[in-house]
Amino acid sequence: MVQKIKNRLKKKIFIKTFGCQMNEYDSNRILDITKKINYLPTLKKTEADCYIINTCHIREKATEKVFHDIGRVKKDYKDKKKPILIITGCVAQAEGDLILKKERYVDAVIGPQSYQNINKVIKDIENKNVQREITNFEVIKKFDELKFIKNNNSKVSSFLTIQEGCDKFCKFCVVPYTRGPEHSRDFKEILSEANELISNGSSEITLLGQNVNAFKNNNKRLSDIIYALEEKKEIKRIRYTTSHPKDMTKDLIEAHKDCKKLMPLLHLPIQSGSDKVLKDMNRKHDIKKYLDIIDILREKNPKIKFASDFIIAYPGETNDDFNKTCNLMKKIKFINSYSYIFSPRPGTPANNIKEVDFEIAKKRLTKFQKIADEIKLEYKKKLVNQTVITLFENKVINESNKYFGRDEYQNPVIVYSKKNLVGLEKKVIIRKFSQHTIYGDIIENDNYIAA
Repeated sequence: MVQKIKNRLKKKIFIKTFGCQMNEYDSNRILDITKKINYLPTLKKTEADCYIINTCHIREKATEKVFHDIGRVKKDYKDKKKPILIITGCVAQAEGDLILKKERYVDAVIGPQSYQNINKVIKDIENKNVQREITNFEVIKKFDELKFIKNNNSKVSSFLTIQEGCDKFCKFCVVPYTRGPEHSRDFKEILSEANELISNGSSEITLLGQNVNAFKNNNKRLSDIIYALEEKKEIKRIRYTTSHPKDMTKDLIEAHKDCKKLMPLLHLPIQSGSDKVLKDMNRKHDIKKYLDIIDILREKNPKIKFASDFIIAYPGETNDDFNKTCNLMKKIKFINSYSYIFSPRPGTPANNIKEVDFEIAKKRLTKFQKIADEIKLEYKKKLVNQTVITLFENKVINESNKYFGRDEYQNPVIVYSKKNLVGLEKKVIIRKFSQHTIYGDIIENDNYIAA
């Protein structure tokens, strides 16, 4: 009887997540927190008692997209009881006042450093039905409180935030204003949460931070976390993202040689191939420094490959600057790259600088992405008939006996198998590829089965 009453008291929460892996981590932690007040996650957005939009402010028109999403929620619940609607994340931090002023349907906005307060906010809304804004930078308090809440993520591959915020102040970037200054979590708390993820079944951990390699806590660096995870037998793979070239320290570079579980793909944003543009961006490194890091890493680990980010047509970029960026892409041969035309972010120093003509910018982006696609195509062609080691994460939804995994370089891999592959590392011979996925066959009797 008591259990039946408890079940009736439980409510449902739905989270729509935009943006980076850190937002995905935050959304999972919000679900962990709200379980304390009897909110259970649902994948059906129209049955939620609490609806959260976890936002990202990096891309163009981010605030406009949030208002579009609010409109969709209003439409979905037109003939239903209104859910508690909360906007979280970086748009909430940057534009909270505007959201609450413009859209009375929103019950609260909570910045990314304050979501530890979400249970109190929900309870206040349930009792008083008032709008709330919590956008203080409370990152220390946030992690102090989160350490007492178990991470229930049970995926094979899990994210673990170790650092937040940024002190670099690149002129185009909104992160220092939405996530605050750099803050590193306690080293022991990180390992404790890693143990929780392992006990839940995770065998791959990706360490997250706005500047993940800027991590520093009680004389511990990112490399110390990697070495500690390397010793855990249940862990098969370690990754970290996103890095800043300025913080690629010698000890971290050595870890790429020493740690066999540290995957040989490094996402190292460069943004431009021109020293002049990098200086204008306030990136705090030049091309020589970047290439030196690449060369040393290749020397330490010949298997390593690279991914990067590029901003095309940054204000003041000339044809010569742009050509240097194209040449850098050809020189390093990034196997993955993310490139966008510069779009000004409100509140950043680059917001009021005269932009490159949009038609010129579009042509440059098209040319650059053509080069990047050709490099990626050549890379994938070489994978055919090669063997890759794949960690399988899940069964493909609505596909009989198809399994999804990723190889060491984060390439999505799909195979057919009558056996359950989830959580296993297997050798796969690649047969073909598409734009985003590679397809192969399990090598039977290879004796390469996960421990």
